Amino acid sequence: MATSETKEAAGTGPVDLVHLRRHTLGNRDLEREVLRLFARQAEIAMQRIKTVTDPAVLRENVHIVNGSAKGVGAWKVADRADAAERALIDGKTPDLAPLRAAIEEAGFYIDGLLEG
Repeated sequence: MATSETKEAAGTGPVDLVHLRRHTLGNRDLEREVLRLFARQAEIAMQRIKTVTDPAVLRENVHIVNGSAKGVGAWKVADRADAAERALIDGKTPDLAPLRAAIEEAGFYIDGLLEG
């Protein structure tokens, strides 16, 4: 099984649509709804992450983004969330800028898909 880094390097874009279609059994309406939910959930989690001071709550929100990203095939988001989670587990303060940037990139990509 390929790692998320391998999938990202393979040029799948901000969201791996083949992965998403496999998980939604090719149902385009479900695919669009899952993308919509992921984008909204990631946005909400990032808002929470900006204000949280408790490392356990921060880790929980990063973990939520990580799981959601893996579910839709947003490998770059998942990689950045993995890195932030590892830092938190190690008792370090993670650099969240790469995660924010990956979420923003995925959000723009998803917006473009949903408008089309």
